[in-house]
Amino acid sequence: MPTKEAANPGRIVLPHVIGEDGSVSISALAGTRLGGAMVTRVLPDADADNTREFHFEVVIHPDHPRLRGLPKPPAHFHPYQEEYFTVVQGALGVEIEGVESVLRPGDGELVVRRGVNHRLCFPSGDSASAEPIRFYVSAERTAVAFALDLAFLENWYGYQEEVVVHGKKLDMIQVLCMWDAGDTYPTLPWWVPFRSSVSIAMGVVIGRWIGGLLGYRPFYKCWTTDWNLACAKMETSVFQRRFADRAKTA
Repeated sequence: MPTKEAANPGRIVLPHVIGEDGSVSISALAGTRLGGAMVTRVLPDADADNTREFHFEVVIHPDHPRLRGLPKPPAHFHPYQEEYFTVVQGALGVEIEGVESVLRPGDGELVVRRGVNHRLCFPSGDSASAEPIRFYVSAERTAVAFALDLAFLENWYGYQEEVVVHGKKLDMIQVLCMWDAGDTYPTLPWWVPFRSSVSIAMGVVIGRWIGGLLGYRPFYKCWTTDWNLACAKMETSVFQRRFADRAKTA
């Protein structure tokens, strides 16, 4: 069951900076004088593109103390959305179905199809570099309520901040709950029969249903810019609608 801090994580709020062009920058994995290890800028042109759910510019600093020694992020897939990556500075490692490649400026847009297992990583060997990595990422617009979007990103960043920076113990039910709400499901070992279907079932049954009964929620007010949208998402689930309090202030 979530701790009191997990249920009310108001003590940690990620910095949001609004630029002159209307873009919002979110700094994550900070905790040092060097600033955030990863800065995501929400580009204002997303609403003008009816085919994309969002447009982000992401800058990652591979030599940041918060990233040193961290393992690769878990592989995952998105059953309802394609994801798109374009690198404009540095070199970004992309692992697709277990095969790692390096995406560089000039390579064009990489399209990760629905249901394809993938993860981002730092290139190894001769491609390894401490140079900042800057890339654009977006995802296919979808009609499903639980989608890979800004609300998911803000809350996932916020939870990572609690775990990586502030030492909170990783809670897999909370992870599955958040990932399920962001059209994101973990890649299971190859030998698991129907592994994608099993992974989705884990996210829905453990993350959404059981998690909802135990008090886990996918979105928290202190981490969410558009709280009304987050409430609308949670209201689509009988197990989460009790968390959709639009009058909530923290």
